[in-house]
Amino acid sequence: MSTPVKQLFDLTGRFALVTGGSRGLGLQMAEALGEAGAKVMLTSRKAADLEEAVADLQAKGIDARWIAADASDPAQIQRVVDETMERFGRIDILINNAGATWGAPAEDHPLEAWDKVMNLNVRSLFLFAQAVAKASMIPNRSGRIINVASIAGLAGSPQMKFIAYGTSKGAAVNFTRTLAGEWGPYGITVNALAPGFFPSKMTRGVLAEFGADNLAAMSPLRRIGDEDDLKGAVLLFASPAGKHITGQILAVDGGVSAVHNG
Repeated sequence: MSTPVKQLFDLTGRFALVTGGSRGLGLQMAEALGEAGAKVMLTSRKAADLEEAVADLQAKGIDARWIAADASDPAQIQRVVDETMERFGRIDILINNAGATWGAPAEDHPLEAWDKVMNLNVRSLFLFAQAVAKASMIPNRSGRIINVASIAGLAGSPQMKFIAYGTSKGAAVNFTRTLAGEWGPYGITVNALAPGFFPSKMTRGVLAEFGADNLAAMSPLRRIGDEDDLKGAVLLFASPAGKHITGQILAVDGGVSAVHNG
């Protein structure tokens, strides 16, 4: 007996943890999960931003909470997972979205900036996934981990100076594939979204330097991402509709990677 499509995308009774969830892509994905019925815990560094984000979600009828923490600190990552487990009792969905970028020519890239980007964009993915899996997903033999990579992790660029960011997002891509292979027997799917250009605090500098219209012109669809473009993709990976999908990297970029990769 097949399952009705609406039921396949229903997240009622599921619990989600979204890192970097107070704004931008993280908040967009949290909203999608909440609208599909999930209870959502947001975490990022700034309590004020989280409070505002959760108020916005709650105004839309979404059951949302928040915990302020620094995702570059292993002890704070564990605290977030512990407090989320205390509040929810389980974590069914992890959105690994916390991240940082730094623009500098490779030959002059500061070491401390390299470490900052790697700690947030690679190490925090591993530590959050490890903590959530041990606390909930492995014992429950079920889980959905969605890592946020980037098209910067799929190819380099002669114009944009993002050696640490691009390297970190390439690591996120193969982290996703490797973890999917190892944790599949536990019933855990691990996938990644690779967004293209979306307006956000992180991309503000790139949009200002190159221009939104010029970046849109690089895309076959002649547009950059908007506030809805990740919702369907994250819901597919997070819901029963995606139960047979793991180890995959989905570019949500208007086709940029399809025509500019390599």
